[in-house]
Amino acid sequence: MSEVDELPRFPFEPDAALEPPAEWAELRSKCPVAHVKLASGDEAALLTRHADVKQILSDPRFTRPMPGDGARLSDSDSGGIFNSDMAETIPQEGEGHLVWRRGIGKWFTAKRMNALRPGIAAMTEQLIDEMVAKGGPADLKASLGFPLPVWVICDMLGVPDADRDRFSHWSDVMLSMTRFTGEEMRSAEADFGRYMAGHIAAKREQPGEDLLSALLAEPEPMSDRLLIATGIGLLIAGHETTANMITKMVAMLLADRHLWEKLLADPSLVRTTVEEALRLDANAGIGMSRYITEDVEIAGTVLPRGTTAMCSMAAANRDEDAFERASEMDLGRSPNQHLAFGAGAHACLGQPLARTELQVVLEVLLRKLPSLDLAVPVEDLRRVEGLVVGGLVELPVRW
Repeated sequence: MSEVDELPRFPFEPDAALEPPAEWAELRSKCPVAHVKLASGDEAALLTRHADVKQILSDPRFTRPMPGDGARLSDSDSGGIFNSDMAETIPQEGEGHLVWRRGIGKWFTAKRMNALRPGIAAMTEQLIDEMVAKGGPADLKASLGFPLPVWVICDMLGVPDADRDRFSHWSDVMLSMTRFTGEEMRSAEADFGRYMAGHIAAKREQPGEDLLSALLAEPEPMSDRLLIATGIGLLIAGHETTANMITKMVAMLLADRHLWEKLLADPSLVRTTVEEALRLDANAGIGMSRYITEDVEIAGTVLPRGTTAMCSMAAANRDEDAFERASEMDLGRSPNQHLAFGAGAHACLGQPLARTELQVVLEVLLRKLPSLDLAVPVEDLRRVEGLVVGGLVELPVRW
């Protein structure tokens, strides 16, 4: 048996859907730079301490591995979001990356997010009303957590929300580590690319009040290839992660009923509660990978050039050296320097939108369904397996 075969397999298996794997705390205290085996069978260096994860994510020398660099995350030879044409097309470093982020970032300002709040609240109310009309118990993920972010990102990109089931399938396949074959991944990417190419062509003929139309109207517009990659990237990032986080946030608050009661008594805690839910998310997925292009020292260990570093933001967010009572959910925690959205030049571009959606969902749920509760024991909640991002299979609720 080779040394790689004997390495612990990452991501680790937790005992419960909302609880962290025991390995996180053990590695933070004893082995902050750990060698692990990924789903692909390749080896990586896993970082679990807050300072170390922040250091690597913030270092402009290191970026997401390109196909052919270091370890592969997927168990398929090709395909998936990390081996996709989208991943190769969107610039990952230097001036090109800055220009791309500036072009997209104009759509994620605080002013724009505040302008979106009434529409997001109206969508949330409609989805809740439809769920209540059908009667309980209901699956909050299918009824609210899943459709809301699709509506929002479809509206932002000028895409018909009637196509959201297709987006869901393509997202799932492209975010897969172990659930789909390489052929299925390549097929999904090709279908998604064809769809987005047609959508962009239609926007060129008939522009709307959406992000893609605005990008097409720029004095120096992106190439069609980059526009397609951008549209795909925003749909995947703006849908799957937020949909799962809405569900997990509500599950965390209902799993310990006094937390929900505290929010009902003081809704002004919604903003800090959202940040704390993001910090305490134990089911966040695999984290972010970085390709080490030159030797770097982390926690007394030298990571040699060519290493793939897996940065576990979720493990770092429970670091006792960074957060007092790190394992406790403190709804008023402030400041809260969590790393749920990454750090540095590659921090999540859409985090203002994700925060806005999470805050609005919580505000509306507290107002419309104060009696909301879990319809099953918390130990019966099941994790989504085999995806790069974490989530719950469903969230049965009653009211």
